Amino acid sequence: MLRAEFMDRIRSAAANKTALCIQGGGTKNWYGQTPRGEILDTAKHTGIIDYDPTELVITARSGTLLSELQSTLAEQGQMLAFEPPAFGAQATIGGVIAAGLSGPRRASAGSVRDFVLGAVLINGRAERLVFGGQVMKNVAGYDVSRLLCGSMGLLGLLTDISIKVLPVPRSEITLGFDMGQESALATMNSWAGKPLPVSATSWNNGQLMVRLSGSEAATHAAQLQLGGTAVNPAEAARHWASLREQTHAFFTDQPVLWRLSLPATTPILDLGGHQLIEWGGAQRWLTGPASAAIQLRQTVQEAGGHATLFKSPDKSATVFQTLPAPLLKIHQRLKAEFDPAGIFNPGRLYPEL
Repeated sequence: MLRAEFMDRIRSAAANKTALCIQGGGTKNWYGQTPRGEILDTAKHTGIIDYDPTELVITARSGTLLSELQSTLAEQGQMLAFEPPAFGAQATIGGVIAAGLSGPRRASAGSVRDFVLGAVLINGRAERLVFGGQVMKNVAGYDVSRLLCGSMGLLGLLTDISIKVLPVPRSEITLGFDMGQESALATMNSWAGKPLPVSATSWNNGQLMVRLSGSEAATHAAQLQLGGTAVNPAEAARHWASLREQTHAFFTDQPVLWRLSLPATTPILDLGGHQLIEWGGAQRWLTGPASAAIQLRQTVQEAGGHATLFKSPDKSATVFQTLPAPLLKIHQRLKAEFDPAGIFNPGRLYPEL
């Protein structure tokens, strides 16, 4: 019934050129450019449609609470391997896909899009489109279901999602090391070249943390090889959760937060402010003024990466780094194909879309 209501609403909005702001739990409304348009609420479109633990695939409606889905998986000893942040109890699986954000395990397990197998979308013509399926090798042509990850609802209303899941590791050990940023970067890069069961890393304020995940034999062997100080399991769990949900002291009361995506081997970048480093050096959080956007983005781009204005009361510098003209044209053509009237989340990803 809800699907028919969605289609009617979209059909009417397209005819009247009324902008629609797709929203589930609203826990990520601050992310991206400022939302515009009438709310198209998916919060009642809930439920797990299909789940067979032996197949390692779960299919759910977009308004299903992330917490409900994770609880169901946990009962079977399984998890979303990319550790998506919720940023609130009302987070939905649709919002997870639309935002495309991953947690501490991303560098070892993969990103959101690496686990999306299929999706059902209602486009700007109020057509129901089905992409992918429930197995890994099911794509002929463009893999649109993964294209939706991080699209911020720009292409249409996501109604159903199929996601690959993984077993929870049998053993996890977190180790702590006291060292400066330069030594931490060198150490994390040296670990990357070894057969170690590293599932997460972080560095901040002179403290390097590494999480080892896998069989008991593998994690204990790695612990003996690396040394360091073992962290109490409960404390370790709180640490990685605080990074995922950004409740860590580093993120507290920071009105402006930059997310830098860089090659892991990038040396220290002197950008002012304070930094917290994850993903073996590939993700670096930076506190600093939004007014420094042009110079900061130029420095990061010269290093082979890009900078996102993750949180800021002033988004005039644009949240996401400007696309090269040829790539922007591809984005615009995709937007026009899926949403010819331009009604879905206009400007949320880039002002030109």
